[in-house]
Amino acid sequence: MHPYMPLSPCGPHCLDGDEPTVGRARVVLRLAAAVGVVLGAFLVLPFLALIGRRGRELAAKLIFRGLLGAFGVRLTVTGDLPRSDGRGVLVVTNHISWLDVAALNAVRPMRAMAKTDLRSWPVLGTLIARAGTVFLDRESLRALPGAVDELARVLRDGSMIYVCPEGTTWCGKGMGRFRPALFQSALDAGVPVRPVAVRYHLASGRETPAPAFIGTETILESMTRVARLRGLHVELRVCAEIAPGRADDRRSLAALTEAAMNTALGLRVTIPAPRTVWTSSAVESARLAGDHHPG
Repeated sequence: MHPYMPLSPCGPHCLDGDEPTVGRARVVLRLAAAVGVVLGAFLVLPFLALIGRRGRELAAKLIFRGLLGAFGVRLTVTGDLPRSDGRGVLVVTNHISWLDVAALNAVRPMRAMAKTDLRSWPVLGTLIARAGTVFLDRESLRALPGAVDELARVLRDGSMIYVCPEGTTWCGKGMGRFRPALFQSALDAGVPVRPVAVRYHLASGRETPAPAFIGTETILESMTRVARLRGLHVELRVCAEIAPGRADDRRSLAALTEAAMNTALGLRVTIPAPRTVWTSSAVESARLAGDHHPG
């Protein structure tokens, strides 16, 4: 843990708890179907190298759409998220749930940045790593410059990769401030940024925090809660691309992206990140990391 560690005020108190639900039998069937999709993806993984890029994209879309379908989640998309076609693009999303990555890849398969502890997830960890994920140790400031350099390399190679600059999950009722550090990769690579806003709502149209993966709950607890929901929709709102050159530095680029996301989500304000309490040890940790602020 370091003084710049992204923190979220969200937890069980954010959950409404009054969403419509399905019966126990359907919950069991949904979880079983999700396990089937993941195991199926694991089994076909060795064969994906034998097909072309378009074939791999189609396979990934089918897998992630299958995962959404297994949980009874409907996907809607506003706007167009085109292929990169050899041009690097940094896709930026707000972060609410583990479902975010499934929804995004069901539309346009892409690489991602994820926290290092996802590697240890049974089966899923292998799939995440084999998908070309760039891992970031959030607890180590020293690891941040290397991760940004790796992101820039991936972008220069012409890949589309997505990041969540809030640094942690929020419940969806608000959004955390975007940490600027990861935006340096887009500046270094000279590529555009594509904001994509994620929103969850019920069949009635009411927004719901139920899919949020927050607090100290386990992934299984979160998945079980999602499997209970009736009429869950995930909506992706694709914003206009932010072209290279529109921002002079990473802080300006982060602010432009955050403003676009707030507009797409209809948020009037952004909930500020928790204040950092400065101590002599905190200052020394930042100095040793080679930068007085990771952003």
